[in-house]
Amino acid sequence: MAVIRAASAKSGYSHLLGPDHPDLSYIDFGLLSLADGEQWERTLEGLESVLVILGGRCDVEVDGQKWCDIGAREDVFGGKATAVYCPANSVCRAVAREGVRIAVCSARANKGGKAALIPPEKVRVRAVGAGTFERAVHDIAVPGNVDGERIMVGETYNPPGRWSSYPPHKHDAHNPPQESDLEEVYYFRVNPSQGFGIQRVYGDGFDETYAVRDGDVVTIARGYHPVAAAPGYELYYLWVLAGEHRIMHPCDDPQHAWVSAQQ
Repeated sequence: MAVIRAASAKSGYSHLLGPDHPDLSYIDFGLLSLADGEQWERTLEGLESVLVILGGRCDVEVDGQKWCDIGAREDVFGGKATAVYCPANSVCRAVAREGVRIAVCSARANKGGKAALIPPEKVRVRAVGAGTFERAVHDIAVPGNVDGERIMVGETYNPPGRWSSYPPHKHDAHNPPQESDLEEVYYFRVNPSQGFGIQRVYGDGFDETYAVRDGDVVTIARGYHPVAAAPGYELYYLWVLAGEHRIMHPCDDPQHAWVSAQQ
C-alpha cells in the first residue's frame, strides 16, 4: 500500500501513478484541472481510459466522436458522475467550459470497447451493506454497463461514521468464482474538507493503517482493505480496478464474513 498526499492540489494534468509503480501492473492514474477554455489532449498508447468528470463542464472528443458541454455536478458530492470511455490507442481531447476537474483513469489494454459517453442516468447506484457499514456505490464503467478490456471504475460514498469495503474483502488471487485478481487505486475526497477517514490494508504478514484526507490517493495491490469515515464527515472515493480478467469476485475475510448476514 502506498499513499500520495493531497493529489488534487495542482492545476493542469498531474500524472500520479502508472504500471511502473511497485504496487501496480495495469493501472495508470492522473488528475486534470483546466480553466475555462483550456484544453488537454492525449494519445492513449496501450491504455484504455475512463475520464470521470469530478466537477465542472467540458467538451470531450475521442477519435472524432464528440460530446459537448457535458458534466452535471459542481463537485463529487453534488450527484452522479458523467464520464467518457476511451478505447486503447485512441486520441482523446478535453476542452474546459468554466473550469473542469477530471480523473483520468486508465489501464493497460490492447483494444477495449468502443468510445462511449456515460451520462449520470447510466451510472448504476447500489445500496450496499447495512447499519454502520451501509454505503452508496455508484458503478460507472463496469461489465454490463460499459464494454472494456480490463478497467472498472466507480465511486463509493460513506456517510459520516460509517464503513465501506466491509466486511473486509480482498481480490488478489485468481480463483474464480470465489476470487478474482485485481489491483486497485482509491482517490479520496472528504466533506467538509478538513475531515479524514481511515484506510486499513492487511493480510498474511502485513498490516498497515493510514489516516486519509481530502485529495489523497491510495494503491492496493493485495490484502483486505476496509475504509471508515470519521464522524461528522462524508467520505468519498473513486475506485479504479484492473487485472488480466475484467470480472469482480471479492473474497471476504473469514474472520469477519459473518457480518455480511446483517445485509
